[in-house]
Amino acid sequence: MLAASPSGASAIIGTEFNWKRTRQLLRRNHDFRVRASEFPAFLPKQVENIKDQSARNLASRIERLPVSLSLTKNHIMSSCVKPKNLSKTSPLVLLHGFDSSLLEWRYALPLLEEAGLETWAFDVLGWGFSDLENLPPCNVASKRDHLYQFWNTYIRRPMTLVGPSLGAAVAIDFVVNYPEAVDKLIFIDASVYAEGTGNLTKLPKVMAYAGVYLLKSIPLRLYATSLAFTRLSWNTCVDWTNIGRLHCLLPWWEDATVDFMISGGYNVGSFIQHVKQKTLVIWGENDQIIDSKLSVRLQGELPNAIIRQIPDCGHIPHVEKPAAVSKLITDFVQVDEQVDIPAGLACL
Repeated sequence: MLAASPSGASAIIGTEFNWKRTRQLLRRNHDFRVRASEFPAFLPKQVENIKDQSARNLASRIERLPVSLSLTKNHIMSSCVKPKNLSKTSPLVLLHGFDSSLLEWRYALPLLEEAGLETWAFDVLGWGFSDLENLPPCNVASKRDHLYQFWNTYIRRPMTLVGPSLGAAVAIDFVVNYPEAVDKLIFIDASVYAEGTGNLTKLPKVMAYAGVYLLKSIPLRLYATSLAFTRLSWNTCVDWTNIGRLHCLLPWWEDATVDFMISGGYNVGSFIQHVKQKTLVIWGENDQIIDSKLSVRLQGELPNAIIRQIPDCGHIPHVEKPAAVSKLITDFVQVDEQVDIPAGLACL
């Protein structure tokens, strides 16, 4: 490697052997290899600029696993974080909110793993870091099929499905279609009463793309980040904004997002009463995006639900109060009997 570099060659094979210079070159190239291998190659290069060490740690664990969609016959290399270990409790599958990624779980996921839970983090189709070069439809049916095929390929046991914000709508839509795949549900500041994407379905495509371009913009993302949490320093707000928009830098993000917008989106309000699984509803009391009063409504409409509120917390408790959220999740998952692990999963 050094021989390909003129400066490296002169230090090593020149007329005078400069050991100090050679060590510097070796160290520099070693450091480059470490940095280059810290993150998977498919992540946008801007991941290197993220300062949050927990986000960097989780980003380094992201993998792409093959998933074949049954509805469209697309083959998707799907981004996720696999569990470090199997457990005898229901496997935990972490979704994320609208136009986000599994990096939402940068603080809580390690705590859940420390508690001994088998924890998967999963990027919903159209968002996150999956390879969508051959873009499939990114409507509700396709997102549902993607999650089911992922579950059916890699998990194959009733899971505890965790849905924050719009992820709760993803979870409700999924569980009413595939109840056998879900043991329990956890909703965090759930966005489940919006009636789809509304008038956005009627936008001309040129206007839809203009709206998506605005959605990607740093000023709007900064504002949304500041609104989602109770208090942030400026430097933290900037760094968390960069984390939250990292997936937007993939080349297919605009097309996938426009496709979702014009497809109609999630409208699951009428499904809530049909959810039979035991459900934990978690809510940040200071949520400025979704009224915390809706948590009481949601609990009342779910046939089998309990509610826990987190004080001094905004819209994304698993980022703002990860220890409290992880404790609630762990207690909820472990309270009932354990489940058997199929033999075929023992070598995962």
